[in-house]
Amino acid sequence: MATNENTPVRTAVITGGARGFGKAFGDALARQGVHVVLVDRDSAAVEAAAAAIRAAGGSAEGLAGDVTDETRMAEVMAQAAKAHGGIDILINNAGLHSDEYGQPILKMGLAKVRRLFEVNVIGVVACTLAARPHMQGRAGASMVNISSSAAHMGGSAYGDSKLAVAGLTITLARELAPDGIRVNAISPGLILTDTIRAELPEATKARVKAMQMSQEDGEEADIVEAMLWLTSRKAKFVTGEVLRVTGGMAAGV
Repeated sequence: MATNENTPVRTAVITGGARGFGKAFGDALARQGVHVVLVDRDSAAVEAAAAAIRAAGGSAEGLAGDVTDETRMAEVMAQAAKAHGGIDILINNAGLHSDEYGQPILKMGLAKVRRLFEVNVIGVVACTLAARPHMQGRAGASMVNISSSAAHMGGSAYGDSKLAVAGLTITLARELAPDGIRVNAISPGLILTDTIRAELPEATKARVKAMQMSQEDGEEADIVEAMLWLTSRKAKFVTGEVLRVTGGMAAGV
């Protein structure tokens, strides 16, 4: 997408960018003229996602990397910053959330719990620290972390990892405010992506939906719109917040 020659091109780095929310975030930002850098452990899939954005007229590159690898994330952020002199948006989206990591702690055992927290929590810290030097002083610089409705409901190690993400969002917002960087999070509820529609049993979907205040179905576009707002100048006075997009399922004070 072409931009006004007088308007600086923004650069966004999106972790877990090969599929799901990450890919959808990249598509949406690219349509707004943002240069998108997708990061994922799956090198073939992340390059395919970036190629699809380029084929649609957007600007994108795909970089392979594990968010828990501090050295690699520093390399990724430095490479991403080269295109337009810095990074304007960081979306910490990468996370473990499969059925394998949704089991009770007593069943998962220490190794899987450690891996869950390494990716979902330490990964956010690693990427934030790596991106910070390239975001300092950039007008409108914004980070968005992806938490979960499970963070507000208790009862699982996965939810606890996402509760830690919500807490980190407040801490990082405070620490990065002097750098002019806003930090917020999104907690998605039941979002009927293609994967969820195909894999989640109908009984489970019905049970979760019954917990919502709204009887609308949550769609991927709802999370994308929340991200676009939080990373825009419309949200310039919003930082340290966790936006729950759950149809009221995880409402609370």
